[in-house]
Amino acid sequence: ALSPAFTGSRMRPIFELVTKCGRSMATFFKEEARAGRKLEYEIKDTFQRYGNDVIATVAFGIEVDSMRDYNNEFFEMATKMLSFSSWKMVPLMVIMRVLAALGQKTNMDFMDSKLSDHFKKMIRDNMKQREVNKIVRNDMINILMEVRNGSLKHRQDEQDTKDAGFATVEESSVGKTTHSRKWTDNELFAQCFLFFIAGFDTASTLMSFLAYELSVNPEIQERLHEEIRQTEDSLKTNPLSYEVLQKMQYLDQVVSEALRKWSPNMQLDRYCRKDYLYDDNAGTRFVIEQGHMVVIPVIAMHHDPQYFPEPERFDPERFSEENRSKINTGAYLPFGVGPRNCIGSRLALMEVKSIFYHLVRDFRLVLSEKTQVPLTMAKHPFALLVEGGLWVEFKPRS
Repeated sequence: ALSPAFTGSRMRPIFELVTKCGRSMATFFKEEARAGRKLEYEIKDTFQRYGNDVIATVAFGIEVDSMRDYNNEFFEMATKMLSFSSWKMVPLMVIMRVLAALGQKTNMDFMDSKLSDHFKKMIRDNMKQREVNKIVRNDMINILMEVRNGSLKHRQDEQDTKDAGFATVEESSVGKTTHSRKWTDNELFAQCFLFFIAGFDTASTLMSFLAYELSVNPEIQERLHEEIRQTEDSLKTNPLSYEVLQKMQYLDQVVSEALRKWSPNMQLDRYCRKDYLYDDNAGTRFVIEQGHMVVIPVIAMHHDPQYFPEPERFDPERFSEENRSKINTGAYLPFGVGPRNCIGSRLALMEVKSIFYHLVRDFRLVLSEKTQVPLTMAKHPFALLVEGGLWVEFKPRS
């Protein structure tokens, strides 16, 4: 029902909100450099702050600046809300996966009740203020208000589909249908929480490892910088636009390869709706029974040399116009596939591309001595984390 909210026509007005956050962070780093400070950061934290600012403005209509206002309320709340992603949650997550209906029957809640109530009040008050004052803002809150009223409609955007990045998942036929069912407040709250997770944690994981790869592959970083420089020249005095960002081929290759090698969504799971006979015509034949869960090991497929030769090598050329046709699209699933794919792929890619456009334009990314190479991955049930963190230094370009 929310798929129409993430088409290109919807993303264009949101783009300015996203790129404003990217410009703000790049400006902050330049100010720090002029003050003579070393720009060395644990970048998972840094990109969480950027993601926090993006989600705050795009999904909640709130402007925050998490680099300058380090302990702002929105960032603190996001950190606390997502603290469930730890080992102590493993038993509960297993139960919820195996017994999906349990959560609905028992009203189990992952969040502290006070945080949950505060979160819901913030959204409810925001919507009420807009309704009373007839405020229309091009953001996700406005779109969710359309959903609540059953008035969200699909907008065809053929040009955006043509220019969308390689990793962008195509909207399913289900999503292209107009849905008139009105949503409950709890359904809207749940959707906002998913925005939080995706923007604050999942996207920041991708950005962290992309920054790492650019740091240890300076020739790739410089080629990306050259594409950005040429784009800047073509813009003259005009600001960066959604359409221009979409057409940056090498930037898309770099992000697509980061999604392959460091896919934040390490696995997908789907429930079988009816008995399905699997037969590979090579001797393997069995029935997946209705109600059973099927787990797809995304990160394992992304590192399988059968599909991606030399999988440990970061190689954006895999996704060049000449080579992308060789990719088995069934083995490349950073945003899932089918009717239950990640509807926010356009927003996520826009968020990632925007910040790297501004950072690589103004800075060279250099790996800090605090980061061990090769990386030592931390043992964690749900996330890609590095022992000791990922530290990168931003050095201003002359």
